[in-house]
Amino acid sequence: MENQYLNFETQAVRIQSERSHFDEHSTPLYLTSSFVFQDAEDMRASFAEEKQKNIYSRFSNPNVNEFTEKMVQLEGAEDGYSFATGMAAIFSTFGALLNSGDHILSCRAVFGSTHTLFTKYFPKWNIETTYFEANETDLEKYVKPSTKILYIETPTNPAIEVLDLELLGKFAKKHNLIFIVDNCFATPYLQQPIKFGADLVIHSATKLIDGQGRVMGGVTVGKKELIREIYLFARNTGPAMSPFNAWVLSKSLETLAVRVDKHCENALKVAEFLETHPNFSLVKYPFLKSHPNYETAKNQMKAGGNIVAFEVKGGIEAGRNFLNKIKMCSLSANLGDTRTIVTHPASTTHSKLSEAERNQVGITAGLVRCSVGLEHIDDIINDLKQALD
Repeated sequence: MENQYLNFETQAVRIQSERSHFDEHSTPLYLTSSFVFQDAEDMRASFAEEKQKNIYSRFSNPNVNEFTEKMVQLEGAEDGYSFATGMAAIFSTFGALLNSGDHILSCRAVFGSTHTLFTKYFPKWNIETTYFEANETDLEKYVKPSTKILYIETPTNPAIEVLDLELLGKFAKKHNLIFIVDNCFATPYLQQPIKFGADLVIHSATKLIDGQGRVMGGVTVGKKELIREIYLFARNTGPAMSPFNAWVLSKSLETLAVRVDKHCENALKVAEFLETHPNFSLVKYPFLKSHPNYETAKNQMKAGGNIVAFEVKGGIEAGRNFLNKIKMCSLSANLGDTRTIVTHPASTTHSKLSEAERNQVGITAGLVRCSVGLEHIDDIINDLKQALD
């Protein structure tokens, strides 16, 4: 899959697996668990990794390879590996790189399941995590001799905080930390953390990369030597992406730029509308000038993404009441779909956190996360408006 294209949109469309003898235009599905060898030497050399060849679909598969290579090129990375889900990518990345006694320095505002890994499971293996706040810039006091990884999401889920990638990239390099960025909300189309010093970038491909709420997937891309460790861990623990899902996701990438442009256009209009409505005490969107990190977002993102967070006046019951009055938009835990989705994190996705824990990451009682879809903007705004009025 030689990449000879310079522009994002062309790479997303034109990077493909090598054509078979049938000369197909569109990459076919390779629904096979295993692959055959020409002779004993071919088999020996393949298992010894003296040649690049598919052996078993838990290790690699033409469809998965195509999707992974696209993500590698779009993020400006050296190598990558794809997983069954975004959380499989996160767990496997940490599992491959950490040893007992290591320390993670992480932004406090992380996805709920990632928080659970840090606080429930990693301590069992003597791996410690220290949180810093999204708006902190002096992190020197948190670094220990055992600190190995600096981990962040930006924009964060669900409070839409924006962290300074350039600042954190320099900090990680100074302390020789592995800098890992969850880039799920931005996609490689809007933001490429490797340009700012990230060593690894993780995605839940289930979200905007698929874009239509169909399949699950995850991917980690970055430095070749780190991906090698992740590949060996995943090869032996088995969180591989299915060929079918990879085929769907590779096709989805062909329209990523077009879709995300429209998502961002709609989301900005939704955010601007919400700022004018009296029933909201807060609206957060990276490309609103009122966002506290607007300048940082403009520096590192092409546009603001499709997620808008807003605070409904009246607390947790007002948030629930707002969801009950929604007519067109979907009530779902997913995001990045063609269909607009609204979620009330305090009573659903983050309900298992204490109120203090939620407040620490900006999840107030009335906070609503809106994943703005591709419907006509008037219909999206009208549905939100009627639920408030």
